[in-house]
Amino acid sequence: MRLTLDVICIGRCSVDLYGQQIGSRLEDIATFAKSVGGSPANMAIGTARLGLRSALITRVGDEQMGRYVLEQMRREGVALEGIRTDPQRLTALVLLAVEDEGVSPHIFYRTDCADMALAEEDIDEAFIASAGAVVVTGTHFSRPNSEAAQRKAMRIARKNGRKVAFDIDYRPTLWGLTGHAAGFERYVKSDQVSQKIKTILVDCDLIVGTEEEVMIAGGADTPLEALKAIRAVSKATIVLKRGPMGCVVYEKEITRLEDGIIGRGFPIEVYNVLGAGDAFMSGFLRGWLKGEPLATAATWANACGAFAVSRLLCSPEYPTWAELSYFLEHGSRQRALRKDPDLTHVHWATTRRPQAQTLTALAIDHRAQLEALADRHGAPRSRIDQFKVLAVDAALRVAQGRPGFGMLLDSTYGQKALYKAAKAGLWLARPVEKPGSRPLDLEAFNLAEWPVTQTVKCLCFYHPADGEELKARQERELVRVHHAARSAGRELLVEIIAGKHGALADDTVAKVLERLYALGIKPDWWKLEPQKTPAAWHAIEKTIEMHDPYCRGIVVLGLEAPEGELAAAFRACSEAKLVKGFAVGRTIFADAADKWLSGKMTDEAAVAEMAARFESLVSIWTETRNVQTSRKTR
Repeated sequence: MRLTLDVICIGRCSVDLYGQQIGSRLEDIATFAKSVGGSPANMAIGTARLGLRSALITRVGDEQMGRYVLEQMRREGVALEGIRTDPQRLTALVLLAVEDEGVSPHIFYRTDCADMALAEEDIDEAFIASAGAVVVTGTHFSRPNSEAAQRKAMRIARKNGRKVAFDIDYRPTLWGLTGHAAGFERYVKSDQVSQKIKTILVDCDLIVGTEEEVMIAGGADTPLEALKAIRAVSKATIVLKRGPMGCVVYEKEITRLEDGIIGRGFPIEVYNVLGAGDAFMSGFLRGWLKGEPLATAATWANACGAFAVSRLLCSPEYPTWAELSYFLEHGSRQRALRKDPDLTHVHWATTRRPQAQTLTALAIDHRAQLEALADRHGAPRSRIDQFKVLAVDAALRVAQGRPGFGMLLDSTYGQKALYKAAKAGLWLARPVEKPGSRPLDLEAFNLAEWPVTQTVKCLCFYHPADGEELKARQERELVRVHHAARSAGRELLVEIIAGKHGALADDTVAKVLERLYALGIKPDWWKLEPQKTPAAWHAIEKTIEMHDPYCRGIVVLGLEAPEGELAAAFRACSEAKLVKGFAVGRTIFADAADKWLSGKMTDEAAVAEMAARFESLVSIWTETRNVQTSRKTR
């Protein structure tokens, strides 16, 4: 059978709720961050991020947390065929806190949870045979049904010449050896557990564990004696994880702890140890399954573990292959890797949610202009809310469910519109600047209240010839917005308008971007005014490519230009590959808003007019791009 997967991980899958107050007791935690957890689930995500074709065999509940797991696995590129939805049981939950260095109390909510109901019928022979290796985990040998499932997977793998890896994954509380409050307890001696695990070792090609886990697997009181006991029953490659000291990989007879290949650790700050072993295993599997030397696999494993212990969460913090490669090539000046801006940016840019390659957006986050219009017609400003809902209807009429369409909407007058647009799946961005402010001034905003799919948008009127005091004030606010967006895990669109406060030369906007990049501001999107020449776009692209190859791209703004001028602007940027679309507002909605707020236009007529104008711009944009593509293929 042709291999379609590199590895299948089997066992625990939970939703982790991490306390966000660092140095606090779990009793005092006020807010939590949600992520997918459980050792096999973490490894499935970790290996997928490192470029392996991974899958997970587990169960989740038929509820919101189960659906979250499935959606996140899909986003991470983990195959879903082995994840079964259990209609009778809930997805497991874990509550965790970082109380002190190396001290992370947590509580497992796993009574009759979905993943512990895993059974032999969940193991499909063809699915197991489609992978180069299976990873079984210790916790799922603690119950008869899940043990039977894992042993069946091991038999199928051996029968088909596949590899079997065993992560000892010893949690005493999940074997019923401690109380619920002792979730962080890592070692309780148990002859019963040791005897159970010993029966697994003989059929493994790879065995991985900490010193405590090796001791429980070997049934001995010291790591060395435990390693000897494991070697007596198994020819597997054995990996001893030693935390800050790195790891040791044993292929042959063991007489001393140092007898194997020593993988040195990385000198980094220990922030949170939870999940570090799963990151380590992900890195080791990448090397082991790709046939790399064991010393290389150990280096990758230690580096992945270093990322995990220097960050708060488990799977969301694991490195991608691009991030790991960057770290191994460049290292870091920071002992706390989460504080390294270059690594943080690579991590963010390579793990953010996928989006369409193009973006055509109806921008109606305008507030002051619509207030003035409503006031002029004697219409209550509350009517603006309804008009923005009509604008959403117009955008949806054009999008027709296709990807790559979006809107810019505010919460001042657009909250109802935001709800509707979000439910319809449109890309959304929301402003944080006060309308028309120069120097840049920000509205009060709390990104923790924003949906994770909504992009932060900030408009700044900035020209390279501005005075130094004005520049400094605006730059402080832009840095503040960038930091807020990254801290909250929200994408950022920075809109720069230079032409209203100075001349536009071919290098004007490029100079602005150069300065902002020098400040460490790396938005996901730029929204820029039309440029007069292809040379100006070339200068802008060169600046972006030099400072941020991960930038999603540029959208062109409209400045209330008539359609003909926008068509010319679209043609001027047709060769700029980083220009991905447009975000235009008043060209689309201004006339309809004027007539509707004055009572001279019906709802349907307003929707139809805005849809027609939006559709026309989309057609012009598409035609311009198609012509350019046709020229390149001749």
